[in-house]
Amino acid sequence: MIFDEFSFKSLIRPVVDFPKPGVIFRDITPLFQSPKALRLVMDSFVQRYIDSDFTHVGAMDARGFLIGSIIAYELNKPLVLFRKQGKLPADVLSEGYQTEYGEAFLEVHADSLCDGDAVVMFDDLIATGGTLIAAANLIRRMGAKVHEAAAIIDLPELGGSQRLQDMEIPTFCLTQFALTDK
Repeated sequence: MIFDEFSFKSLIRPVVDFPKPGVIFRDITPLFQSPKALRLVMDSFVQRYIDSDFTHVGAMDARGFLIGSIIAYELNKPLVLFRKQGKLPADVLSEGYQTEYGEAFLEVHADSLCDGDAVVMFDDLIATGGTLIAAANLIRRMGAKVHEAAAIIDLPELGGSQRLQDMEIPTFCLTQFALTDK
């Protein structure tokens, strides 16, 4: 199968005025309803990282779990879950961050990573970068490093990819949308 950005991009559903007026939400669930599209997306990530020098896959709550778990399985890497506040049962590290819609906290089990570990972080999209930046800060607090931040979609106008790159975190996205694309 040859990766065709435009055919899989058409499966990303725009939802106008969700979760609030003026926002176009990028819904990836149709990608997961198409076995061919899902395989193309995941195979693209697997091919990118199969020979990379990293130790763990980090997955952001919640849609990043769908991507990260498949990649961790395919590449035989441990999976680290970054959850919304109050969802993890053991000792956690917590990091506050700004979202497009307000303030939130991201948590990770305190024993998830060690000195010398390297993490590829996965989420469905990069908007303001808040979630991925919070995860990167948590990774660094555990003595590990961020290998790269990856997502299906980049919304470059919101500046998240640039903010990550300013923190010396490379980013990789399969496609991008302008804020006004419908």
